[in-house]
Amino acid sequence: MKDAERFRTLLLSSLRIMAGILIGLLALLALLYFLQDKLIFFPQKLPKEEADRLSKRYSHIENINLKTGNNISIKGWLVKNSNLTKSPLIIYFGGNAEELSYLIYYADKVKGWSLALINYRGYGLSEGKPSEKDLYADAVYIYDYFSKRDDIDNARIVLIGRSLGTGVATYLAQMRPVKALMLVSPYDSIISIGKHHYPFLPVNLLLRHRFDSLSRAPLISAPLLVITAADDTIIPLKFSKRLAEKWGGPHSFKIIEGEDHNTIHDNAEYWKTMNEFLQKF
Repeated sequence: MKDAERFRTLLLSSLRIMAGILIGLLALLALLYFLQDKLIFFPQKLPKEEADRLSKRYSHIENINLKTGNNISIKGWLVKNSNLTKSPLIIYFGGNAEELSYLIYYADKVKGWSLALINYRGYGLSEGKPSEKDLYADAVYIYDYFSKRDDIDNARIVLIGRSLGTGVATYLAQMRPVKALMLVSPYDSIISIGKHHYPFLPVNLLLRHRFDSLSRAPLISAPLLVITAADDTIIPLKFSKRLAEKWGGPHSFKIIEGEDHNTIHDNAEYWKTMNEFLQKF
């Protein structure tokens, strides 16, 4: 009888421990689910004083303030980098911690192309809060605004997406006609990246912002240039190659040696590769 009671006691203790572990695990998963926005998006602000200094310092930039469909202001700049009456245009979509004002200093590295630098919601001086759905909608809104301007050649609009922004650029290329795309450190989907970095988590069940570029790639015929860093550990090369291999149009692949995810744009070969690609259009 004592053995039976001891067994029941041990069993109940084991069940309580297992229940505690399960509850703890569920609590952790719930926390990750509700905090995933903070794990994916890292909005960087820009002091208004700094934005004012940029406007005074550079006469060839135009402040852009767009009211989106749900009345959120997204703000940035048009860097006028062409002498043509109708300028060819690059629309740039940045990484998850990238505030775009610094690219004003780099704009002259892309010769003859004006550059649209509109910060995501919550970034720079833009209002609102970022999400996959809203970044997609804003990208279409940005494209439509610039493509209707009299000073933009809407037959020569090229998209650049970097890291997180490659998913936004890929979505836009499916929704609107573009001349070409340049994707820097692209992924096939955020799900794949999540599984790579967190193999112990049910990423597929948790993730709301999926940025599934792989499903869109076969539907896009615009020429593609992929630029990656040889030492990228955040988005390993295999994920970039997987996307390029599924692309529906012509594509080329450039690996920048000696650089990682965050230093790739500091390499002269990065800008040289971009300019050689742009010369085709």
